[in-house]
Amino acid sequence: MPDDPRAVVAEFLAALERLDVEAALALVADDVVYQNVPLRPARGRAAVGRTLRQMLRFCSGFEARTHHLAADGAVVLTERTDVLRRGSWEAEFWVCGTFEVHGGRITLWRDYFDWTTFLAAGVRGAGRAALARLGRRGPAAR
Repeated sequence: MPDDPRAVVAEFLAALERLDVEAALALVADDVVYQNVPLRPARGRAAVGRTLRQMLRFCSGFEARTHHLAADGAVVLTERTDVLRRGSWEAEFWVCGTFEVHGGRITLWRDYFDWTTFLAAGVRGAGRAALARLGRRGPAAR
């Protein structure tokens, strides 16, 4: 397990991209706090695990395109574009994350994003998926 807070966060995000909840949870502390602001926080590894598994029921893919990753001691800040996928639907939205890492484990994970942008990304993704389905039918099917 990496000790450098930046490496811990990078490995955590990589585990999420692989949809490997167990590998991600191995990098969090027992008393971790996870919050998508302004939603209520999930407190503890078990609660975070439930939250992540619930998200996986709605997604078949996840990507965290990290643009910036900076650390000041135990605090790691990420600026990234997260991509959620389900079939041909895809939503890309900007996220700023704050992590605290102590003893090689994440003790705090707080993500901030704009809900309007997130919802608009979902609508755009639905539109692209619908157009892709129409395109597969071909002109004779219309």
